[in-house]
Amino acid sequence: MKKGLSSVLFALSLIAIAVIAGITYFGVGENHTGSAKNVKLGLDLKGGVSITYQVKNDSFTEEEFNDTKNKLEKRVFTYSTESQVYAVGTDRITVDIPGEYDDAKVAEELGRPGSLQFVSDSGKKDDPSTEVNEAYTVWLNGTDIADAQPNTQSSSTGDGLSTDGLSYVVALKMTEEGTKKLAEATLQLMDQELAIMYDGEIISAPVVSAVITNGECVITGMDTYEVADELASMIRIGSLSLELEQISSSVVGAKLGNDALGSSVTAGLIGFLIVIIFMIIVYRVPGLVSSFALILYIALEMLIMQAFNLTLTLPGIAGIILSIGMAVDANVIIYARIKEEIAAGERVETAIKTGFKKATSAIVDGNITTFIAALILMWKGSGPVQGFAQTLAVGILTSMFTAMVISRFLMYLVFRMGVKDKKFYGAAKERKPINFLGKKNICLIISGLVIAAGLVFMGIKSASGEGFLNYSVEFRGGTSVTAEYKENYDIDYFNENIKPVIQEIIGDTDVQGQCYIDSSEIVIRMKELNNVNLATGTDATATDIDNTENQVLAEVKKVLVEQFGAIESSFQTDYISSSVSEEMKSDAIISVLLATLCMLLYIWMRFKDLKFATSAIIALLHDVLIVLVFYGVARISVDNTFIACMLTIVGYSINATIVIFDRIRENLEFMGPKETYADVVNKSITQTLTRSLYTTFTTFITIFMVFLLGVNSIRLFAMPLIVGIIVGAYSSVFITGALWYSMKMISEKRKAKRADKKE
Repeated sequence: MKKGLSSVLFALSLIAIAVIAGITYFGVGENHTGSAKNVKLGLDLKGGVSITYQVKNDSFTEEEFNDTKNKLEKRVFTYSTESQVYAVGTDRITVDIPGEYDDAKVAEELGRPGSLQFVSDSGKKDDPSTEVNEAYTVWLNGTDIADAQPNTQSSSTGDGLSTDGLSYVVALKMTEEGTKKLAEATLQLMDQELAIMYDGEIISAPVVSAVITNGECVITGMDTYEVADELASMIRIGSLSLELEQISSSVVGAKLGNDALGSSVTAGLIGFLIVIIFMIIVYRVPGLVSSFALILYIALEMLIMQAFNLTLTLPGIAGIILSIGMAVDANVIIYARIKEEIAAGERVETAIKTGFKKATSAIVDGNITTFIAALILMWKGSGPVQGFAQTLAVGILTSMFTAMVISRFLMYLVFRMGVKDKKFYGAAKERKPINFLGKKNICLIISGLVIAAGLVFMGIKSASGEGFLNYSVEFRGGTSVTAEYKENYDIDYFNENIKPVIQEIIGDTDVQGQCYIDSSEIVIRMKELNNVNLATGTDATATDIDNTENQVLAEVKKVLVEQFGAIESSFQTDYISSSVSEEMKSDAIISVLLATLCMLLYIWMRFKDLKFATSAIIALLHDVLIVLVFYGVARISVDNTFIACMLTIVGYSINATIVIFDRIRENLEFMGPKETYADVVNKSITQTLTRSLYTTFTTFITIFMVFLLGVNSIRLFAMPLIVGIIVGAYSSVFITGALWYSMKMISEKRKAKRADKKE
């Protein structure tokens, strides 16, 4: 390629990157389409709508109530996986949906949870849309429906329920009991209507066209996809175990405060700028090229999040931080390889080509391993776990594209433009191998002692009644105190003035506030306070508080009235359940275990050695345990961000390990006759040490700036991440190679014994 053409293409590439970055910042048109400001933000960063429902049934069991809450949770997750659903008292359920600010519209779209029945009328009805008379047969109830989703198909497939064969349909799936009931109904009602009745009114009257025994069918005949979506929504919401009525809806502000997002963005930009300057200083021309690629990466990430309507929350920011770290890491691996090739005497053009080629396996293996985990988490996880996984998956794919395609393309253009002198690319200095394995025993002992001491401390805390971990309201529920105030306070005022006072009274930092837009009402959530049996679900009035002699709760109320102008007669105190349901917790555990298993299998397959996979998983467990111990010893609240933090550590740890193992695998192929396995491991860790330090620094500086400039809640989230990043770097250098070497030596000794026996 000629120099002139290369210059033109390079200029056009920079213009394209600038345009995409400009769209991400400013947007296009009056609605600023494409602007990062249009990314849907979570309840913690921006707020949303809050709707409270009350059970209409006169009597119900705890099982029915929990089933209703869990099903409503799944319905709400169609708006955003970052929505929250929790019980208030024993007969109310509150749903908080981020990124929505028209509470009336959302309440209407969410639907009025009423009774749902599948019925057949004993007499001929001239108008199926009229109210059903008293004589009808109920074949199925809402509890028999497992799921209902809108869909499209070219024509009626004859799979049971149809009207006129149009392409917009509602796909139904029954429960095990519902499958039996549907089979009986369709057997008895061939060519007759099996009407769907919602709160006494027929909402659809499909005709049975076949006997359905597998519990799956479609309702056809909708004019538009929107109509099908509305019907599916009504069927899903009608499948609740209990009938609910909406008693309130409102718009709420950001939980972390109005400054949380701005300070996080500012901190992120400063950290990103430091990373760019660092890359240019260390890698010169390649560092400059990587800066353009990283800018494009950030812009594409924001555009893709908007395109797929993903919700950005604090856990989502963790996913972005991790993917930024992996994007930088990919460039560091590539450019370190280029410097090694130049130091070995290769021409710049050959060094660039070879550097990208040799770096590919480490980058691909590290990213694919983490991407597998993200896919598993998206599949089996729910709530914030799923949101984190979506953000991480998008980031991984985008970072690989910018590092492996864009960086390569720009590097070749720069070279063709005449930038061919080796001084513009640098050369790696030959380092004498450091004896890391000589320190393996002391490192393993230190790690073991830290983990053991931490677990013992947490056990003592648990025995004393303080809990193994400091679980937040999201995890174990607690007390909700709602009151109106003489002034209209916003969340920033609450966080800066009211929250510290409440924390001092109750002796705990886990205090959450929720302020309503255009309302003087504030909801304060904290752990269940001593001596008040709020678990009964009955409202605790001022008299109740006095009767139970709860000094803590009484003091909270007194301070709110005297110092902040709360209206005494407006107080309402309730028990609230955790917003992280048991199903969500079990989904998180199952998905992490599955992800770990899949990562192990992938590493085993790629490295053709189970010892590599086993060592990687043990090192991963080491990092997770140390961060867990940090949570327990520092008594940092375990909330929704805890899950995201741990998953971030998993992704970071496995990626760092893969890079070193890739170099060990490569050096084993060229192992000299006088070299030992210890020599190979020490040499491999030494060769990748620069990458380990640089990647740790660039990831650390980004999250450290968030810790330094963010609001207090964000600092509490950033602290464990910082610990995890440091521990991940430590384990990749001192633990993973040592584990593989120890396993290798055991394997070699067994081979030697078997060989001796044969002789």
